[in-house]
Amino acid sequence: MSNSFLKFTLEQIRENGTYVSWLEERRLEWSPLIASKLSLLLQGYTFIIITDSQRAWFEEYFLSHINANSTKPLVPFISLKGIYNKTCNTQEDIALLNDLLNISFPNGYAFFYIGIKAHSNFKIANSKEDSMLWLFDEQLQNSFYLSSRDKDLDYKLISLYKVFEQSLDAVLFSKVEI
Repeated sequence: MSNSFLKFTLEQIRENGTYVSWLEERRLEWSPLIASKLSLLLQGYTFIIITDSQRAWFEEYFLSHINANSTKPLVPFISLKGIYNKTCNTQEDIALLNDLLNISFPNGYAFFYIGIKAHSNFKIANSKEDSMLWLFDEQLQNSFYLSSRDKDLDYKLISLYKVFEQSLDAVLFSKVEI
């Protein structure tokens, strides 16, 4: 990750005002994680969004907004529900799903999981090393931690989306290096 991306992130946090200010103290966690995932996107990866039950609304929000701006290129974020709307209960189910996704996305794919570690969908997301994880109530390496008990959680998720989208746009249009 370049210093310019870290600086860009700080500028975006400050420009977005008070509802994103909480992220300023956590930008050193956020920036390397997002930079690494955006580099996968530039390599042609597709991101498959999965959530736990309580964050299903955020999946819909994310997908309805990420490609809404007609002045930028479409980016490959899709819902797992659109491909495979069954529960994966075993490691064999997850392996078969990953085989299907490997065939479907020859340039690569990663999961983008938003939720708790105890949910069955976490096992799917955790089956890929490159997955982007926004985890609640547990910290894991290469994930972004949030508290499900935070009274401002929904606002924080939306503010994370906003900073993520701004970072994505900056990378796509070569305004910042990662």
